[in-house]
Amino acid sequence: MTDLVYLYDGSFEGFLCCIFESYANRETPTVICSEENYLPTLFAVRTIPANQEHALRVYKKIVKLFPYTAELLQKGYLTCYPEKEEAMYRMVVKLLRHGPEFLRNRADEALYPVVKAVRHLEGEAHLLKGFTRFSDLGGVLGGEIAPKNRVLPLLRGHFSARYRNEAFFLYDRTHHEALFYAAGKAAIRPLEDFQMAPPDEAEANYRLLWKRFYDTIAIKERYNPKCRQTHMPKRYWGLMTEFQEEPYFTARRSPEAVSGPGAPTGIPAPGILPESAPSAPGSGP
Repeated sequence: MTDLVYLYDGSFEGFLCCIFESYANRETPTVICSEENYLPTLFAVRTIPANQEHALRVYKKIVKLFPYTAELLQKGYLTCYPEKEEAMYRMVVKLLRHGPEFLRNRADEALYPVVKAVRHLEGEAHLLKGFTRFSDLGGVLGGEIAPKNRVLPLLRGHFSARYRNEAFFLYDRTHHEALFYAAGKAAIRPLEDFQMAPPDEAEANYRLLWKRFYDTIAIKERYNPKCRQTHMPKRYWGLMTEFQEEPYFTARRSPEAVSGPGAPTGIPAPGILPESAPSAPGSGP
C-alpha cells in the first residue's frame, strides 16, 4: 500500500471531509495534516477540499451511532496533541466498523489518545477560568492568555455568563485569535500582532491593589513554592497580575509608560463585534 498524505484546510469541516474521501476512495491515509502545519515529505499528497455537504454527512452519521463521539471529535480538534487528526481518524474508523461498544473502555487503543488529549484541553480551560486576569480599558474589559490548546470555545460560555452586562475581549497569544463579547453576542475571530494598551491611572491602581492584597494575605511561615506550583502552574504566571513587575503597574499618562494601541490598525474596537471577518477554525463547540 502506498503511503498517502491527506492535506486539508485546517478546519473541523475539512477534517470531516478527509474521513469522507477516505471511504469514498477506499483508501487509508498515512498522515492527515493541515496546510498550515504541512512539511514536505516523499509520500504522495492528496489535497482534500472542504465540502460542507460531505462534512455534514459524516457528522450526522457519527451522531447517529453515538453522540458522545461527535463531542470528542469537536474537542479533540481543539487540542494541541501533535497527531490528533490520525488519532481521531482511527477512532471514527473503529466506530464505523465495529459500532460504539468499544467506547465503554477508555483504555481502548483507538479511544485513549483522544480522551487523554481532550482531558488535557478541559483541564487547561478549567484552570484558565480562575487564572485569567482582565483589565478595564476605557469601559471594555480586556485579557490575555497563552494556552497550549485552543480553549477559547470552551471559555466562551463561562465568561459570557460571568460578564453578561459587560463588553470584553480575551486574546489567545498562542493561536492568534480572540474572543469578543458585547450586547449578549460572542464571536471568536483571528487576530494577529495584538498589543495590549497600557492602563490608565485608575486601572493601574486597581492592579497594584490586587498585587498588594495577594502579597498581604501570604503567610510567611507556610511558604511552600512546590505546593503553589502544583495548584498554580508556573507557565500561567506570566499573564497574572500578582506576578508582574513594576512596569505593569505604570499608568499610560506617566512619562515612563509605553504608549501603544489596544489593537492593531484595521481591527474593530472590542465593543463592536466584527461581522465580515471569517470565523476562526474551531469556534463551533
